[in-house]
Amino acid sequence: MKLMLGIAAAVALIAGSAGAQTKWDLPAGYPAGNFHSKNLVQFADDVKAATQGKLQITVHPGASLFKVPEIKRAVQTGQAQIGELLMVVLENEDPYFGIDNVPFLATSFAESKKLWSVTRAGVEKRLNAQGMSVLYAVAWPPQGFYSPKPLEKIEDLRGLKFRSYGASADRFGELSGMQVTTIQAAELGQAFATGRVNSMISSGATGYDTKLWEFVKHFYDVQAWLPKNMIIVNQAAWSGLDAATKDAVTKAAAAAETRGWAESERLTNFYLDEFRKNGMTAVAPSPTLKDGFKKIGEELAKDWLKRAGPDGQAAVDAFRKG
Repeated sequence: MKLMLGIAAAVALIAGSAGAQTKWDLPAGYPAGNFHSKNLVQFADDVKAATQGKLQITVHPGASLFKVPEIKRAVQTGQAQIGELLMVVLENEDPYFGIDNVPFLATSFAESKKLWSVTRAGVEKRLNAQGMSVLYAVAWPPQGFYSPKPLEKIEDLRGLKFRSYGASADRFGELSGMQVTTIQAAELGQAFATGRVNSMISSGATGYDTKLWEFVKHFYDVQAWLPKNMIIVNQAAWSGLDAATKDAVTKAAAAAETRGWAESERLTNFYLDEFRKNGMTAVAPSPTLKDGFKKIGEELAKDWLKRAGPDGQAAVDAFRKG
């Protein structure tokens, strides 16, 4: 009898331990080798270690589980408990999410951090209303322009096949006289290889990940804006965690945010050097070309403020005040 009771107790203990383990899926849109994806894996490892395996997060990079435009909906509906996406992808549903892409508003890492500190509460409010929260966010390196030909003035962009990833980029392409096609990061290599697009405005990281030097030979370091990836969590899934696990995740998220920003800044010049090593011309735009970008940027900023309304204006004012 004692033996049977002992076996029953052991089985119950094992079952209880298994039941206490929580598993989350984290879909992401960028390659496993991208610094954002590596940071996510480190974040997941930190959570696993801090909770002694009580919470295990599996990262699914490269849009292998959901494509970037689908990730927010997946997290909202609980198909995934947590996910990473480019914040500006949500601009079509609320212009406030596009503040990262207001041209020449925040053009350095310091300014981008300040912009995030000013706008995080507004982003959080909008996500909370849909059953989600923000854990952390990390900026991409400054955006530059990839071109198949040398550019001297903004008029040289006319007729290029331009890859877009959001409403602001769409408008930029239209104002520049380019042919606009929306392409997600996971499909970029094929899109350039087949000629669907031959130009884009993006970070050095994106060009490096897709070996864009195989398709275009010119990168202009415009430093137009620094978009951010944000990691969002389903509030119901979050509420299901005990206090100690929540604390572990919060601390791991804070560490991932600090680490991610530092790595993004460190890699900025590395990417430009790699472009040059692989035969690309990576230079600052000429004064004439930069003036052209800035003029279009002014139009885009006016358009964004009109769409974003009082909340957008308040965010810009708060950013510029400090």
